Amino acid sequence: MHDIKAIRENPAAFDAALSRRGAAPVSSAILALDEARRAKILAAETAQAEQNKASKEVGKAKAGGDEAELERLRALVASKKAEIAELKQAASLDDAALTDLLMTIPNLPADDIPDGADESGNVEIRRWGNPRNFAFTPKEHYDLPAVQDGMDFETAAKLSGARFVLLSGAVARVHRALAQFMLDTHTEENALTETITPVLVREEMMYGTGQLPKFGEDSYQTTNGWWLIPTAEVTLTNIVNGMTIEESYLPRRYVAHTQCFRSEAGSAGRDTAGMLRQHQFEKVEMVSVTKPGESDAEHARMTRCAEMILEKLNLPYRTVVLCTGDIGFGARRTHDIEVWLPGQDCYREISSVSTCGDFQARRMNARFKPAGGGKPEFLHTLNGSGLAVGRCLIAVLENGQQEDGSVTLPDALHPWLRGKTRITPQGELV
Repeated sequence: MHDIKAIRENPAAFDAALSRRGAAPVSSAILALDEARRAKILAAETAQAEQNKASKEVGKAKAGGDEAELERLRALVASKKAEIAELKQAASLDDAALTDLLMTIPNLPADDIPDGADESGNVEIRRWGNPRNFAFTPKEHYDLPAVQDGMDFETAAKLSGARFVLLSGAVARVHRALAQFMLDTHTEENALTETITPVLVREEMMYGTGQLPKFGEDSYQTTNGWWLIPTAEVTLTNIVNGMTIEESYLPRRYVAHTQCFRSEAGSAGRDTAGMLRQHQFEKVEMVSVTKPGESDAEHARMTRCAEMILEKLNLPYRTVVLCTGDIGFGARRTHDIEVWLPGQDCYREISSVSTCGDFQARRMNARFKPAGGGKPEFLHTLNGSGLAVGRCLIAVLENGQQEDGSVTLPDALHPWLRGKTRITPQGELV
């Protein structure tokens, strides 16, 4: 959410920042609600003071035997009591309307990210590795002979419908090995704390990280009100929901491997072939919680944590900074890491690493106590994929494909496969 004091002090700057996202100005609507709420609160306080004064004078009227004055004062106290209740109720409604409005407004973009209307405005900041030169036309992952028996979309469709997959045999084993490799790398080399979280959360947790209220159609809700997480960002970030923690406890760095669930609302017709865009998938998610002055450096650190996974797997990639028209609702700055997929002859996103500033912390009311004393401050939160496991599987299969239909697996993955190095054209891990 946003700092109402900052909007009061400089509404033009607030609207200008939103305009970089292509959003309409909204400060006047915010301030109108804010002013109406504050006016009612002030009126209630004034009425309360008048009620208190009249209550004190009741005793004097009793002592003086002035029945007329006593009745007037009693009537005044009663009317002020009713007026106060009415004003507080009206102020509460204004406050709820203000909160609802603020909840729908995206984060303000960082000053240093490029302006742009859509992904065409994104800027590449670095590239690693060279795409392999094939002596044959490379196939997409679902057409590889080595995976024909281990990647079953028809049975998955029978079980659950479109955009699900059933993995088995060598393909399932490599998928599991990738997740374990990512977790071990992040915990042992990147100092992230491995965490196992629920995949069902209460509604307020989805509000805390910004999936609600605007993007409810993108996720799944159970009949009893729980939500299936679209990413472990929701659970890991909300660990600090409602907390005020000591500065010495920071930074907190978490990593979790979870199932993720997305309805993919509005994505009909896009990436429907294969397992690039699924309703259920696995992801290794990173979340950091920091002090305000350290979040930009942490963003760079988290980006390197994700890039390192691809470098260890020898998968070419490029890193881009998203423009104002392409960053997510809760982000101030986002780095997308795109892995090379020879079957599609292009780079495709495999990780988004975002810094949110205090945007999520305000929604969650998450603060820290400065070590030197003073008023508690809002935390800064960051999140990023480290990596999307299914997309990493696609990249490993497509980049490692051989002309005979087999797949050579990355050296870094061999220890997690007990020394196995390839999938044969018949789908056997050897």
